[in-house]
Amino acid sequence: MNNSGMTISALLVGSPRPFRGDDHSAIAKQPLSGPVHIGWEGLDGDSVADRVHHGGLDKAIHLYPQDHYDWWKERKPGHPLLDAPGAFGENIAAHGMTEADIRLGDRYSLGSAIVEVSHGRQPCWKLDHRFGARDVMTTIVKTARCGIYLRVIRQGKAEAGMSMDLLDRPLPEWPVERVFRLLIGGGHRTDIEGVRMLANMPVLASTWRERARKLAGD
Repeated sequence: MNNSGMTISALLVGSPRPFRGDDHSAIAKQPLSGPVHIGWEGLDGDSVADRVHHGGLDKAIHLYPQDHYDWWKERKPGHPLLDAPGAFGENIAAHGMTEADIRLGDRYSLGSAIVEVSHGRQPCWKLDHRFGARDVMTTIVKTARCGIYLRVIRQGKAEAGMSMDLLDRPLPEWPVERVFRLLIGGGHRTDIEGVRMLANMPVLASTWRERARKLAGD
Protein backbone atom coordinates (compact mmCIF):
# COMPACT_ATOMS: atom_id res chain seq x y z
CA MET A 1 0.00 0.00 0.00
CA ASN A 2 0.99 3.58 -0.68
CA ASN A 3 1.42 5.50 2.56
CA SER A 4 1.83 8.99 1.14
CA GLY A 5 -1.27 9.63 -0.92
CA MET A 6 -4.23 8.57 -3.02
CA THR A 7 -5.58 9.15 -6.51
CA ILE A 8 -9.09 10.52 -6.94
CA SER A 9 -11.21 8.36 -9.23
CA ALA A 10 -14.34 10.50 -8.87
CA LEU A 11 -15.89 13.32 -6.88
CA LEU A 12 -19.58 12.73 -6.20
CA VAL A 13 -22.53 14.68 -4.82
CA GLY A 14 -26.17 13.94 -4.09
CA SER A 15 -29.36 15.46 -2.75
CA PRO A 16 -32.09 13.90 -0.60
CA ARG A 17 -34.47 11.56 -2.38
CA PRO A 18 -37.20 9.17 -1.20
CA PHE A 19 -35.45 6.11 0.18
CA ARG A 20 -37.65 3.84 2.30
CA GLY A 21 -41.15 4.68 3.40
CA ASP A 22 -41.09 8.23 4.70
CA ASP A 23 -37.28 8.25 4.90
CA HIS A 24 -35.16 10.33 2.56
CA SER A 25 -31.45 9.95 1.87
CA ALA A 26 -28.71 11.52 -0.26
CA ILE A 27 -26.67 8.29 -0.31
CA ALA A 28 -27.14 7.91 -4.08
CA LYS A 29 -24.48 10.28 -5.38
CA GLN A 30 -23.43 11.08 -8.94
CA PRO A 31 -19.94 11.89 -10.24
CA LEU A 32 -19.06 15.43 -11.27
CA SER A 33 -16.88 16.53 -14.17
CA GLY A 34 -14.48 19.44 -14.05
CA PRO A 35 -13.36 21.47 -11.04
CA VAL A 36 -15.50 21.28 -7.90
CA HIS A 37 -15.47 23.87 -5.11
CA ILE A 38 -14.67 22.45 -1.66
CA GLY A 39 -16.30 24.54 1.07
CA TRP A 40 -16.33 24.19 4.85
CA GLU A 41 -19.23 21.71 4.67
CA GLY A 42 -17.95 19.77 1.69
CA LEU A 43 -18.40 19.64 -2.06
CA ASP A 44 -20.62 22.22 -3.72
CA GLY A 45 -23.89 20.60 -4.72
CA ASP A 46 -23.85 17.98 -1.99
CA SER A 47 -26.52 17.94 0.71
CA VAL A 48 -27.87 15.63 3.39
CA ALA A 49 -31.33 14.54 4.50
CA ASP A 50 -30.55 13.74 8.15
CA ARG A 51 -28.72 16.67 9.71
CA VAL A 52 -28.53 14.88 13.06
CA HIS A 53 -26.39 11.98 11.80
CA HIS A 54 -24.86 13.44 8.63
CA GLY A 55 -23.21 16.64 7.52
CA GLY A 56 -21.46 19.27 9.61
CA LEU A 57 -17.83 20.27 9.81
CA ASP A 58 -16.55 16.91 11.12
CA LYS A 59 -18.43 15.04 8.36
CA ALA A 60 -17.90 17.49 5.54
CA ILE A 61 -16.58 14.88 3.10
CA HIS A 62 -16.90 11.10 3.00
CA LEU A 63 -14.10 9.14 1.31
CA TYR A 64 -14.40 5.43 0.55
CA PRO A 65 -11.33 3.48 -0.61
CA GLN A 66 -11.94 2.01 -4.04
CA ASP A 67 -9.32 -0.59 -3.07
CA HIS A 68 -12.16 -2.40 -1.25
CA TYR A 69 -14.40 -2.76 -4.28
CA ASP A 70 -12.86 -6.02 -5.55
CA TRP A 71 -13.25 -7.49 -2.06
CA TRP A 72 -16.92 -6.51 -2.01
CA LYS A 73 -17.46 -7.86 -5.52
CA GLU A 74 -16.32 -11.28 -4.32
CA ARG A 75 -19.00 -11.16 -1.62
CA LYS A 76 -21.70 -9.51 -3.73
CA PRO A 77 -21.03 -10.97 -7.20
CA GLY A 78 -22.81 -9.18 -10.01
CA HIS A 79 -24.16 -6.39 -7.77
CA PRO A 80 -24.67 -3.36 -10.06
CA LEU A 81 -23.79 -0.81 -7.37
CA LEU A 82 -20.20 -2.06 -7.41
CA ASP A 83 -19.74 -1.37 -11.11
CA ALA A 84 -19.04 2.33 -10.51
CA PRO A 85 -17.88 4.63 -7.69
CA GLY A 86 -20.46 5.77 -5.17
CA ALA A 87 -21.80 2.44 -3.93
CA PHE A 88 -21.24 3.47 -0.30
CA GLY A 89 -22.43 7.05 -0.64
CA GLU A 90 -18.92 8.45 -0.84
CA ASN A 91 -18.05 11.99 -1.98
CA ILE A 92 -14.49 10.97 -2.85
CA ALA A 93 -13.78 7.72 -4.63
CA ALA A 94 -10.03 7.28 -4.21
CA HIS A 95 -7.53 4.48 -4.43
CA GLY A 96 -4.05 3.91 -3.06
CA MET A 97 -4.74 3.81 0.69
CA THR A 98 -7.25 2.20 3.05
CA GLU A 99 -8.30 2.60 6.68
CA ALA A 100 -5.20 0.59 7.64
CA ASP A 101 -2.96 3.24 6.01
CA ILE A 102 -4.86 6.47 6.71
CA ARG A 103 -4.32 7.90 10.19
CA LEU A 104 -6.54 9.99 12.42
CA GLY A 105 -5.45 13.62 12.01
CA ASP A 106 -3.77 13.06 8.65
CA ARG A 107 -3.90 16.14 6.42
CA TYR A 108 -4.11 15.75 2.65
CA SER A 109 -4.17 18.09 -0.29
CA LEU A 110 -7.45 18.01 -2.19
CA GLY A 111 -6.63 20.12 -5.20
CA SER A 112 -6.09 23.57 -3.73
CA ALA A 113 -8.04 22.59 -0.59
CA ILE A 114 -6.65 20.87 2.51
CA VAL A 115 -8.63 18.23 4.39
CA GLU A 116 -8.08 16.44 7.70
CA VAL A 117 -9.16 12.97 8.84
CA SER A 118 -11.69 13.39 11.67
CA HIS A 119 -12.99 9.81 12.16
CA GLY A 120 -14.31 6.74 10.41
CA ARG A 121 -17.81 6.26 9.05
CA GLN A 122 -20.17 4.37 11.36
CA PRO A 123 -22.43 2.29 9.09
CA CYS A 124 -26.20 2.29 9.44
CA TRP A 125 -29.21 0.40 8.10
CA LYS A 126 -29.27 2.53 4.95
CA LEU A 127 -26.33 0.59 3.47
CA ASP A 128 -28.23 -2.68 3.91
CA HIS A 129 -31.30 -1.17 2.28
CA ARG A 130 -29.28 0.34 -0.57
CA PHE A 131 -27.64 -3.02 -1.33
CA GLY A 132 -30.81 -4.99 -0.76
CA ALA A 133 -28.92 -7.14 1.74
CA ARG A 134 -28.92 -7.75 5.48
CA ASP A 135 -25.20 -8.08 6.06
CA VAL A 136 -23.45 -5.00 4.66
CA MET A 137 -23.55 -3.03 7.90
CA THR A 138 -22.43 -5.96 10.06
CA THR A 139 -19.67 -6.86 7.58
CA ILE A 140 -18.30 -3.32 7.78
CA VAL A 141 -18.35 -3.44 11.58
CA LYS A 142 -16.47 -6.77 11.55
CA THR A 143 -13.87 -5.81 8.93
CA ALA A 144 -13.42 -2.05 9.55
CA ARG A 145 -13.90 -1.33 5.83
CA CYS A 146 -15.75 1.74 7.01
CA GLY A 147 -14.61 4.70 4.95
CA ILE A 148 -13.25 8.01 6.19
CA TYR A 149 -14.75 11.34 7.20
CA LEU A 150 -12.80 14.50 6.47
CA ARG A 151 -13.08 18.06 7.74
CA VAL A 152 -12.00 20.97 5.55
CA ILE A 153 -9.00 22.93 6.80
CA ARG A 154 -8.64 25.15 3.74
CA GLN A 155 -11.26 25.73 1.08
CA GLY A 156 -10.35 25.28 -2.57
CA LYS A 157 -11.11 23.39 -5.77
CA ALA A 158 -10.40 19.85 -6.92
CA GLU A 159 -11.33 17.46 -9.70
CA ALA A 160 -11.19 13.78 -10.55
CA GLY A 161 -7.78 12.51 -11.64
CA MET A 162 -5.87 14.55 -9.07
CA SER A 163 -3.76 13.03 -6.34
CA MET A 164 -4.40 13.57 -2.63
CA ASP A 165 -0.95 13.97 -1.13
CA LEU A 166 -0.18 13.46 2.55
CA LEU A 167 0.88 16.80 4.06
CA ASP A 168 1.08 16.01 7.78
CA ARG A 169 0.76 12.94 10.03
CA PRO A 170 0.64 13.88 13.71
CA LEU A 171 -0.68 10.51 14.95
CA PRO A 172 1.19 7.69 13.17
CA GLU A 173 0.05 5.13 15.76
CA TRP A 174 -3.62 5.73 15.07
CA PRO A 175 -4.81 4.30 11.75
CA VAL A 176 -8.54 4.77 11.22
CA GLU A 177 -8.93 1.00 11.28
CA ARG A 178 -7.66 0.92 14.87
CA VAL A 179 -9.93 3.79 15.92
CA PHE A 180 -12.95 2.12 14.32
CA ARG A 181 -12.26 -1.27 15.90
CA LEU A 182 -11.92 0.30 19.34
CA LEU A 183 -15.00 2.53 19.22
CA ILE A 184 -17.37 0.67 16.88
CA GLY A 185 -16.08 -2.90 16.49
CA GLY A 186 -16.01 -3.90 20.16
CA GLY A 187 -12.26 -3.55 20.70
CA HIS A 188 -12.81 -1.33 23.73
CA ARG A 189 -13.27 -4.50 25.78
CA THR A 190 -9.58 -5.35 25.48
CA ASP A 191 -7.98 -1.89 25.23
CA ILE A 192 -9.72 0.49 27.58
CA GLU A 193 -6.55 2.61 27.85
CA GLY A 194 -6.63 3.18 24.09
CA VAL A 195 -10.24 4.28 24.37
CA ARG A 196 -9.32 6.76 27.11
CA MET A 197 -6.59 8.17 24.88
CA LEU A 198 -9.12 8.71 22.06
CA ALA A 199 -11.50 10.47 24.45
CA ASN A 200 -8.84 13.15 24.91
CA MET A 201 -7.81 13.65 21.27
CA PRO A 202 -9.12 17.02 20.02
CA VAL A 203 -8.64 15.98 16.37
CA LEU A 204 -11.17 13.15 16.79
CA ALA A 205 -14.73 14.16 15.88
CA SER A 206 -16.67 15.28 18.96
CA THR A 207 -19.30 12.55 18.54
CA TRP A 208 -16.64 9.83 18.68
CA ARG A 209 -14.84 11.50 21.57
CA GLU A 210 -18.12 11.37 23.49
CA ARG A 211 -18.53 7.73 22.51
CA ALA A 212 -15.02 7.02 23.76
CA ARG A 213 -15.81 8.68 27.09
CA LYS A 214 -18.91 6.53 27.50
CA LEU A 215 -17.11 3.32 26.55
CA ALA A 216 -14.33 4.16 29.02
CA GLY A 217 -16.91 4.74 31.73
CA ASP A 218 -15.67 8.27 32.34
